[in-house]
Amino acid sequence: MDTKSFPTKGNLIAAKNSLQLARQGYELMDKKRNILMRELMELIGQASEIQSRIDQTFRSAYGALQRANIELGISHVEEISYSVPVEESIRIKTRSIMGTEIPLAEYDRQPVVPTYSFYSTKQSLDAARIAFDHVKDLTIKLSTVENSAYRLGSSISKTQKRANALKNITIPMYEALTKNIADALEEKDREEFTRLKVIKRMHGGR
Repeated sequence: MDTKSFPTKGNLIAAKNSLQLARQGYELMDKKRNILMRELMELIGQASEIQSRIDQTFRSAYGALQRANIELGISHVEEISYSVPVEESIRIKTRSIMGTEIPLAEYDRQPVVPTYSFYSTKQSLDAARIAFDHVKDLTIKLSTVENSAYRLGSSISKTQKRANALKNITIPMYEALTKNIADALEEKDREEFTRLKVIKRMHGGR
């Protein structure tokens, strides 16, 4: 038998304290879950809006690229594409939301400067370059938002499990323990009171 369940006043106080802590823990977990859920819903809305802009911008960029391919030739456009610098300034930082670290992508955005000569190209190539640069910006934003949403979703799931464990297991266990100890102590007090009455009656009858 667990000594913590023995009907003593010390165990009753300990059980009540544990019950109070479990209830406070559940309230904190529930509050954390609600805050994370609000953040997640906001991120989902942002992701949907950014994805819509990416789709629209990519269609425009691809249309401009097709025109450039027709006007300049696919091989020439491909050759020019190698002159476009690779984006290497992306940095990943983090920020914390209720203890959950979510990523924040940053990079040094530079103005679009053609890396090819104007005399050998057409305006359609400039339009494609600008549009695809915009797609890059939006893609970086979307990757940050989607990764953040994934991490928040994972944290919400863990928080929900902990809250459920407190609500359905820990709190009922300490409620039952508190009641059992309190009932046992009350029964013990009644027995002691009855015993004292019997002793008093016996002494009074002498």
